[in-house]
Amino acid sequence: MTAIKKAFVLAGGHGTRLRPFTYEIPKPLLPVRGRPVLEYNLENLRVHGVKEVVLGVGYKADLIKTYFGDGSNFGLKIDYSLEKEPLGTAGALKQAEEFFDKTFFMCNGDEVKDIDYSLMKAVHFREKAVGTLALVEVEDASEFGSVSTDSDLILEFHEKEGVNKHGTVSAGAYVLEPSVFEMIPKQKFSIEQGVFPVLAKQKRLCGCKMATQFFPADNAERYEKAIMNWKGIKGGKKIEDR
Repeated sequence: MTAIKKAFVLAGGHGTRLRPFTYEIPKPLLPVRGRPVLEYNLENLRVHGVKEVVLGVGYKADLIKTYFGDGSNFGLKIDYSLEKEPLGTAGALKQAEEFFDKTFFMCNGDEVKDIDYSLMKAVHFREKAVGTLALVEVEDASEFGSVSTDSDLILEFHEKEGVNKHGTVSAGAYVLEPSVFEMIPKQKFSIEQGVFPVLAKQKRLCGCKMATQFFPADNAERYEKAIMNWKGIKGGKKIEDR
């Protein structure tokens, strides 16, 4: 199977819902069990074969660069793509287009999660998808918006409104083909709203359901939950379709 050696990691958010913590520390550097959230995401990618990471940075980028440097202390080669103003999840990726000419991973660097990227890769290549998302089941999907699937194919995305029960949501980790760059304009743009729903309608978007740890940690309550419950990188497992 083709190896995926590169990843793009979003690490530029302001973390406004985590103030006052993020007045001094960017959200990806907030500690959980003694290590920054972003460090766990990089470790997760590295153990699944990633060698090079591009960090999309913005808010307090210098602190992130100082901590991670060129990546050599973390077993990686790290480059940086700086947002001078917020570009959204897809806009930030578009800015880093020059780094990616083959299949690559992408993830949110400000969530505490344990993803089996190798399983995602297997689904992605088997189904010849343009994009493949890690999916997890949560008790209250209304906090995120949910996803409808048919086996490994993602059919539809449902907005938060009207979703109020146990459901399947995106875990903020993806396998992508370079062709997605053709779908992204050079402006502020959302991959969740502007790219993935289009690929789903085209039946070119897959999902890999996992029984794994997933802590968004985007407000004080969720951050505290992550601190209390995170068990480190263990390796997520695919939920077999029944």
